Amino acid sequence: MLNCGLAALLVGSDTKLAAFPPPPAEEDTLAGFQQKAAKFNSLISLPVFETTTNAVKLSVKETIAAANAALDQIGRLQPPAVRFTNTLRALDDVNYGIGLTENRLEIIKETSTDAALRETATDQIKIIEEWAVGLDYREDVYRAVKAYAGTNPRLTGEDAKLLKETMRDYTRAGLSLPKAQRDEVESLRKKLAGLTTDFETHVTKAKDKLTFSKADLDGVPEDFLSQKGVKNDDGAYSIMANITWHYQIVMENAKSEQTRLRLQTARDNLARAENVPLLQEILVQRDTLAHKLGYKTWADYVIEIKMARTAARAEDFLEKLKTGLQPKFDAEIAEFRALKIRETGDTNAQIHLWDWRYYANQLKKEKYTVNEEALKVYFPYQNVLDGMFRIYQRIFGLKFQRLDAPYKWVADLQLYAVSDSSTGEPLGLFYLDMFPREGKYNHFAEFGIIEGKLLADGKYQRPTVALICNFPSPQPGQPSLLAHQDVETLFHEFGHAMHSILTRAKYSRFAGTSVPRDFVEAPSQMLENWVWDKRVLDSFAADYRDPTKKIPSQILDQLKASKLAIEGTFYRRQLAFGLLDLALHTRIHDGNEQETVPLSNQIIADTFFPEPPDTAFVAYFGHLMGYDAGYYGYAWADAIAADMATVFTKTKDGFFDVEAGHRLRKEIYEVGDSRDVEISIEKFLGRKRSIEPFLKKIGMEPGSAH
Repeated sequence: MLNCGLAALLVGSDTKLAAFPPPPAEEDTLAGFQQKAAKFNSLISLPVFETTTNAVKLSVKETIAAANAALDQIGRLQPPAVRFTNTLRALDDVNYGIGLTENRLEIIKETSTDAALRETATDQIKIIEEWAVGLDYREDVYRAVKAYAGTNPRLTGEDAKLLKETMRDYTRAGLSLPKAQRDEVESLRKKLAGLTTDFETHVTKAKDKLTFSKADLDGVPEDFLSQKGVKNDDGAYSIMANITWHYQIVMENAKSEQTRLRLQTARDNLARAENVPLLQEILVQRDTLAHKLGYKTWADYVIEIKMARTAARAEDFLEKLKTGLQPKFDAEIAEFRALKIRETGDTNAQIHLWDWRYYANQLKKEKYTVNEEALKVYFPYQNVLDGMFRIYQRIFGLKFQRLDAPYKWVADLQLYAVSDSSTGEPLGLFYLDMFPREGKYNHFAEFGIIEGKLLADGKYQRPTVALICNFPSPQPGQPSLLAHQDVETLFHEFGHAMHSILTRAKYSRFAGTSVPRDFVEAPSQMLENWVWDKRVLDSFAADYRDPTKKIPSQILDQLKASKLAIEGTFYRRQLAFGLLDLALHTRIHDGNEQETVPLSNQIIADTFFPEPPDTAFVAYFGHLMGYDAGYYGYAWADAIAADMATVFTKTKDGFFDVEAGHRLRKEIYEVGDSRDVEISIEKFLGRKRSIEPFLKKIGMEPGSAH
């Protein structure tokens, strides 16, 4: 299925009817790039996306049928015939094939302009995920793999890791349990697969349009208010609570507390009706499943295979940071409160959840003379993208080429090829779908489509990925202008793309970003440091109206100071999410599931600020699915990222240092999870990792989190 129909989709090479303009050089076409890959014994492929609901259903039917046939072949093996290739590698091949179809459907689900197609993709993903759970319970396949493990093969490196983790996964799936209990576990897992997909779908679909007057939005930038879809014909304004940048720009700038409260309340009630009962059921089922598998809690089950290893260790990490940040957090809130007292004249004024973004922004403007809106003129989207490309090409030794995409799910979709700058080896492809639209995934993420893998014929399938983002759209007479935070997000998400594309792992389960969830963000979080460096910014940031104007050093220094000034607030919010995630997955069980929303809101109140009355923000907290019991990993990974960044800051060329960039590529990106990530981190750092750079970054005293 990987290359079916690809030739029919490629741009034709016959140029007899079009002598002008001249055709692109062969190496600048997809076909040319693929031919070049063949010389390196690798494959470059684009997915062939299904464009009708029937095609989606047929793909899933054929994919599952092909997978079942392959599993049957493994299951028929007798003990004398078992080999590494026909058991472990064959099983990885099956998972890979299923993943190719599911990845395509994820893109359709999150990006298609056809609502019916999105709906069908969602339904078919549930079918795939339920089938995938059943794969673990194919007793005939398990017997064959177990028989091979019983030969005590002399494996090394990635092969040995594949055997070890495959057998571990069978144990974690309950294969060592009596059949009746095993069947219960399988049934629970299948049910959970469907429930979690439903939860995520409700998050994507949730929307709430709020109407405000011009007075209600006093302080909100005019260039935002004048945009099509925001300003209505009747003079009122529509703000979408579910569009993150709508929400942020209003919360940061609207002077009216009532406006901010109304928008915060709407945001924190998105998907409430659908997802609160669903989340309660999911938490109960997860807890039940954990107990059946012999674990105290779902968090202990999930974290066992991550860097933290136990829920207690993850919680201890967050609690120590929470305590260590208390003095800084208190001081920051006192500054916000002083601003509110001055603005409102109310000496008893308090800072609420719907206030902190606004007063943090006011603090930046007043104390640090940082105007986030005014800074946007330095960050026209295309200049930022091109500048980031130049930097990443330099430090990683790469070349990016724009190609014509044979198929586009939206008109402004872009396709790029990535190759090694010294050898010319093709390494992969990436799509860019960067602006918001109706029905599209409404956050920022990198999606794997075709993962890297060494195929059975000895060829290496290079990756294809997509960045699905929602940056401000271009406006008449004005390019898309990014906030500095958007620039940081772009550098981060593209870091995930590099992590995926540069892989050299043999097996799909270890390739690219398939690393422990409490490490996966670290390489990308590290790259956020680039956008705080004057030399880096000067390489691409300039006033689009007068490109000779760069960001003054004084403004950048003030921007850095303003960031540090609210780090306590920012990280207490992150810690609140991490702690509530762990609490839900250690304390909610059958019998107290009605406490899900109250418990979540209480932890947010204890660690950050109380939620608006009668809200249930956890209904819209999508990370509770993909990051269940793992949200702590953002802070965990950020601590690693801060340490990794020191490798660059200690070099002569800083964030342009080629040697450090190549080391990052070799020791982190290329190996993925093909070896223990602790080893990879130490090889990149050249020493044991330290938390001290992270404590310094967020303004904590050294040693206060030990």
